[in-house]
Amino acid sequence: MRVVVGHCAAVCALVLAGCGSGSALEKKAEAPPPTPSVNDNTAQLLPLNRTSARVVPNHLLGLNALPGGTLGEYDDHGTKYQLFIIETASAQDAAILLLDLKAALKDPAYIAWMGGYFGTDADGPVYTFAKGKYLTGVTGLSEDKADPIARLLATHLF
Repeated sequence: MRVVVGHCAAVCALVLAGCGSGSALEKKAEAPPPTPSVNDNTAQLLPLNRTSARVVPNHLLGLNALPGGTLGEYDDHGTKYQLFIIETASAQDAAILLLDLKAALKDPAYIAWMGGYFGTDADGPVYTFAKGKYLTGVTGLSEDKADPIARLLATHLF
């Protein structure tokens, strides 16, 4: 009987010790989530006709549905356009972002050979697709002009 009472007292002491105010847990829960870091994928952007490149910390293309990413500005004899790359943690995350971007586009059309979409946002035409862990695309060009550039960009993503 003495052993049972001793074990019971030890268990009760452990249970009571674990029943703190929870303030440490509450403080952790109240802390804002860390801002995800954005990888600089300038090296994967096409070098030809590029005038600048920058990392955008959040809302790439000015769209709330998108996180940050790398944005390249291009000028081909007066024709200006942009290439963008968003690196995600997995191919599944990139596919989900593709659907988020599709939802933000006006009249998105499916591009079967790229598994992506062509549509417009407030700033103009957007050609986008996912490749592996990347969501990428071309803005500012018609679909027929964006397609060969997008195919070339796809070869730079590894």
